[in-house]
Amino acid sequence: MNKLLIGFVIFCITQTWSYGQTKQDKQLTKVLDDLLSEQFKSSDPGCAVLIAKGGQIVYQKGVGSADLELNVSIKPDMIFRIGSMTKQFTAIAILQLVEQNKISLKDSIQKFIKDFPFKGNTITIENLLTHTSGIVEYTQLDIPDPFIRRKDFTPKEIIDLFKDKPLEFLPGTKFKYSNSGYFLLGYIIEGITNKSYKDYIQESIITPLGLTSTHYDDINRIIPNRVKGYKKDNSTFENADYQSSTIPFSAGALISNNADLFKWNQALYNYTVVRKETLEKAFTPFTLMDGSPTNYGFGWFIIDMDGNQSVQHGGNINGFRSNEIYFPKEDVFVSTLFNCECAPMEELSEQIAFLAIGKVPHGKKAVDIEDSIMNSYVGKYIISGNTKRPIIISKENGQLFAGIPGEWKAQLIALSKTKFDIKDIRPSGTIDFFTDASGKIVRIVTTQSGKEYEAIKTE
Repeated sequence: MNKLLIGFVIFCITQTWSYGQTKQDKQLTKVLDDLLSEQFKSSDPGCAVLIAKGGQIVYQKGVGSADLELNVSIKPDMIFRIGSMTKQFTAIAILQLVEQNKISLKDSIQKFIKDFPFKGNTITIENLLTHTSGIVEYTQLDIPDPFIRRKDFTPKEIIDLFKDKPLEFLPGTKFKYSNSGYFLLGYIIEGITNKSYKDYIQESIITPLGLTSTHYDDINRIIPNRVKGYKKDNSTFENADYQSSTIPFSAGALISNNADLFKWNQALYNYTVVRKETLEKAFTPFTLMDGSPTNYGFGWFIIDMDGNQSVQHGGNINGFRSNEIYFPKEDVFVSTLFNCECAPMEELSEQIAFLAIGKVPHGKKAVDIEDSIMNSYVGKYIISGNTKRPIIISKENGQLFAGIPGEWKAQLIALSKTKFDIKDIRPSGTIDFFTDASGKIVRIVTTQSGKEYEAIKTE
């Protein structure tokens, strides 16, 4: 940790917390400017950052390039794809319909999707909101067409791809992050309102709140200040793969900027979108049938960050990563938007968030392991259950990486010889490697949100 950062934290500790302290905000600005300039080159993809305290924006910054070919710098008000942060808009749209008595959290999905097969157990709207439905993940289906993500689909066509698959677990018994659940919610919104998801979100949320930089993504539409997205192949940046917005739909198709996301957060806590009691329920961790809590409500994670409770969500979509963290007690809002799949989103977002509340950023301590051990981990692992998707463990430049081809790839940070942190994913997760009696690596277990998922090594 550099001396300026240490000095800033000591300064925060010795001051009475007040959002009007110009000295503190100036010191924070200097620390963040240095942190971001160290992380991003002006000629590389970068990010836009916003921090607000007590309802006032105290820091806005854009670093890096919004368009590598035209050499355009990122400005604070530029528009990014926000991926899974879309889910909070979908959740609030559903909760608005609940308040209008057009739907109940306890309604079964078959009430609104007549041809969705009954699988022996009721799957409720609440299960979809809380990622506890057990419905198979449509983004992980083994579909032979390599260009399927470039094609436009109706919501029903996507649902038909996964609706007949067996449940992965009984509804309400486990938490497993599910794009399928939020895709279904968007389709249900369309059925109830007789409007497209795009139009309903626009009319019920975006326009009333004056979110002029928030849109349902449309590659054919000219949108001023829209940033280009990138990926990285070894040391070379490339344009991100094209994906039709009909694929993420209500689970991840919105674009926005930091100012609008802050305005959205303000509107939520002013209770102009849904009632106070409704919002409080959305920000309450869901409890599973066995009484164990998850760390997810309706559209947001509820995460304790070193003793400070936060409400947050991230996004990860072709060419972009995003994250917002709000500390209700401290009334501090942090939003970070990145235009490269390679961006260190989780690590950097948490660093900035801790600095914003005057705390020392801290990370997991890495340990060194031998090349021979890393080499033994390299291979293909098949996820147990219905999806049968491969997780590839690879080694590049002396570092281990994990990923699902065409979907995501992340560096592994060794916490021990067999346990690794998955860098820059949200919710945070780990991978453990296991051997058989002869010492041969046979499987991995990925842990996220307290839930475990096994994959068997096949090659």
